[in-house]
Parts: sequence; C-alpha cells; structure tokens
Amino acid sequence: MFFSLIVPVYNRPDEVDELLESLSKSDYKEDFEIVIVEDGSSIKCEEVVHKYQAKLSISYYYKENSGPGDSRNYGMKKAKGDYFIIFDSDCIIPAQYLSEVDKALKGNYVDCFGGPDKALDSFSDIQKAINFAMTSFLTTGGIRGGSEKIDKFQPRSFNMGLSRKAYEASNGFGNIHPGEDPDLSIRLWNLGFETKLFANAYVYHKRRIDWDKFSVQVNKFGKARPILNSWYPKYNKLTFFFPSVFISGFAVALLLVVFNFDLLLQLYFIYFLVLFLVSSYQNKSIKIGYLSLIAVWKQFYGYGIGFMESFLKVIVLKQKPQDAFPELFFKI
Repeated sequence: MFFSLIVPVYNRPDEVDELLESLSKSDYKEDFEIVIVEDGSSIKCEEVVHKYQAKLSISYYYKENSGPGDSRNYGMKKAKGDYFIIFDSDCIIPAQYLSEVDKALKGNYVDCFGGPDKALDSFSDIQKAINFAMTSFLTTGGIRGGSEKIDKFQPRSFNMGLSRKAYEASNGFGNIHPGEDPDLSIRLWNLGFETKLFANAYVYHKRRIDWDKFSVQVNKFGKARPILNSWYPKYNKLTFFFPSVFISGFAVALLLVVFNFDLLLQLYFIYFLVLFLVSSYQNKSIKIGYLSLIAVWKQFYGYGIGFMESFLKVIVLKQKPQDAFPELFFKI
C-alpha cells in the first residue's frame, strides 16, 4: 500500500517546517509521498519544501484560494497513492504514526479512518488548555480525544485517512468549512463505506490560535452542525444540542439565585471544579487547569450560540445555509 500524505496550507511556512521535520523522522520502512497544496498563500512555504526534498518525496503545488476542503481534493487528484492521509499544517507527526496506520489497515481494513490528537510538552499553556477542551471526555471533545463508545466515528480532517476508492466514489470534500469532514463521513456511510477510529494513530495538534480565534472557530462549528442536520436528518443526535442547553441552563441558574434557589448553580460549580481538577492532574499544572476552565467555557458558549443562531435560521426559518451563513462556504 502506497500512502500519499495530503497537506493544505495557507500562510503557514513555519508550521510546514515542523510538520516535515517530524515526518523526516518516521520509522515507516516503505516509501510514501507528501503532497503540499499552497492554497493561495501570500506567505509561501516553497522554500521550506525545498529544504526537505533530499530527505522526503515531496510534491508542491500552488493554487488560488478555495478553502481547505477543495485543496485536499486538489492534492488527492495530484497524488500517486492508493491511500490518502490528510493532515492539517499545524500537526506534528509521531515517528511511529505511519507504522501504526499500516498495522491497523492490515489488521482490519477500512476505507476511511480518523485518529486522535494530543499535546506535546513544548506546547504553550493556552494550547494545552484548548487541547484539553477539544479532547476531554468531560466536554464535547470526548470523541476527538479517542473515545470509541459511539456507533459511527466521524474522522476529523486534521488526521484522516481515505482510500482512493472512497475518494473517487464520494468526490471528496464539499465546500462547507468547518463541517466538511462530518459531511464527507456521512456521504461515505450513505455510499456503503465504513469509518473507524485508529486510537494509536494520534498526532500532536498544535492549534496556533489565541482565545479570540478559538471563540470564532467553535462558533463556526456550532453554526455548521444544524446545516449538516438539515442535510442529513437521519444522523441528528440530541447530544448536538448539549452546548446550547448548557449555556441556557447556566443563564437560568443565575436567574434562580435571585429567588434564593442556588442548587442548579452549585451543580455548575461542581462540574467546573471537576474540570479544573482533572485538567490540573492531567497537565500537572494548576495554571493549565485554570486556563482549561476558560477554554471549556469558550467552547460551550461559542458553539452553543452558533448552534442556536443556525438552528433558528436554517431549521426554523428554512433559510438556505449559503444565504444565512456565506462565511461557511467557499466558492469553488
């Protein structure tokens, strides 16, 4: 099996440098190729690619900006492999990653897989706190952290494998972003393909974002979900409503305090205390435990508000998603 690693990039040469450096240390014994797709960047990574071409088999392509989904499709069209592995440019790949994927595919082949993400010790405290929020079993990030206690796993495109057969049958990613990865997963299911979590195929996802960018990101995640629910109602779940219920419940808890009823607020306090203790223990840092509270709140609030706004416009008012939220759709 020949792997083609597809990496879309937009104005992030430093990230590509770290990614390629990590891949140069891979313990995988077979040949593989890397396809870098520059998505209309004004700060190009071409010189970085040249730096590693003596160590790695790399193809570099520059195209006009059309979003990460279309750039991944572009890369898969250009790739030579029979199995594609898709990374975000802000990932660092463990040396054993490709060996683990190869072993998993030989043991239980699947046309689409996803892997978890973890944090390196070298990450900043905010990056570690955001990683906790995005991966912990105590938050909506449990699935991203590697939980297999779900009926169908939806791989995320920062760490995703896709066979050429599945790509050609599905035509790859759509133009919604974010949300292009669950959209692809559901279309693959409808075509008869299976998806699976490869728990040992993890990457270190650096997420070079600050608090404001994180809030915008999770808000877009929230907006995308009702759109996907409107397209694929069969796969709608009550758990998708949880962040909106969570922040609405918190507002109710504050209101009830005025009437001398504080039990609900106490439950919220206990939940955040547990978050603080678990994160502090996992990260061996009280500071990161505190920052994790900020990250989780921003995650729930941003996603929940975005979900409610999208639910109202798309589900209740029946607005066309592209008209209601044009910022979520790339023109391709």
